[in-house]
Amino acid sequence: MSTTNPVSPEVQARILAEALPYMQRYDEEIVVVKYGGHAMGAEDLAREFARDIVLLEQTAINPVVVHGGGPQIEAMLKQVGVEPHYAAGLRITDAKTLEIVEMVLAGSINKQMVGYINDAGGKAIGLCGKDGNMVVARKLTRTVIDPDSAIEKVVDLGFVGEPDKVDTTVLDTILGRNLIPVLAPVAAAAHGGTFNVNADTFAGAIAGALKAKRLLLLTDVPGVLDKSNSLIKKLSVDDARRLIADGTISGGMIPKVETCIEALDRGVEGVVILNGKVPHAVLLELFTELGAGTLIHN
Repeated sequence: MSTTNPVSPEVQARILAEALPYMQRYDEEIVVVKYGGHAMGAEDLAREFARDIVLLEQTAINPVVVHGGGPQIEAMLKQVGVEPHYAAGLRITDAKTLEIVEMVLAGSINKQMVGYINDAGGKAIGLCGKDGNMVVARKLTRTVIDPDSAIEKVVDLGFVGEPDKVDTTVLDTILGRNLIPVLAPVAAAAHGGTFNVNADTFAGAIAGALKAKRLLLLTDVPGVLDKSNSLIKKLSVDDARRLIADGTISGGMIPKVETCIEALDRGVEGVVILNGKVPHAVLLELFTELGAGTLIHN
């Protein structure tokens, strides 16, 4: 609590009382939270996020954290002298890059997040998609239009995959037992090997397989913006597709919204895109009437 602007005990009590119906709404439900590399920011923000996740678990919600790590991977690649290459907006993951990706995602970032949650009083377990064959991925292919010939060409992204099968056995064993799974988006290949998977896509597949009440995609923007850069609070799937078609939703927001739609198709009740750098964004979204981002729903 801030010492310069203290909140009275009466106000604190009222805030808690007003949150009760929202807590009841998510009682015993699964909430998957994708914590993006860009949203992680400074250590104090990451620790604040960890405390919020522990609070969810303490209020009988079953949180599942999926984390990214793009900026951290870039920093490590630079540190070890590996030049990153891109195509169709995605990093080309060769064998050397994959080694770094797995080390950073399933290693340092995953265990750092586990540590923050444990320090906040939770009991986190760090896993990746390879554990228990939780996520088996297939090779992802993308096509681009060659600017010179105007011919569509297939881009080989290397060891980049997309979820093909999700086995929730490990998560079913963990959830409901005061444990918080923290997942790195590294997946197994069907015939051995490893795939690097986009964290949004990974989180969407996990949320769909678990039939989560909510999937929260924390990023570094407020949510989906209209053409005047104002936040759109709610979108139906039809609205979202229309805004993609007319160019309102563009650039990197398109794959995020498409992930939301796919998660809804798999059985997730609602998906929210919100700014993870806003203090207590997760709590604002789940426990207040106004929410904190853009809710996409069927």
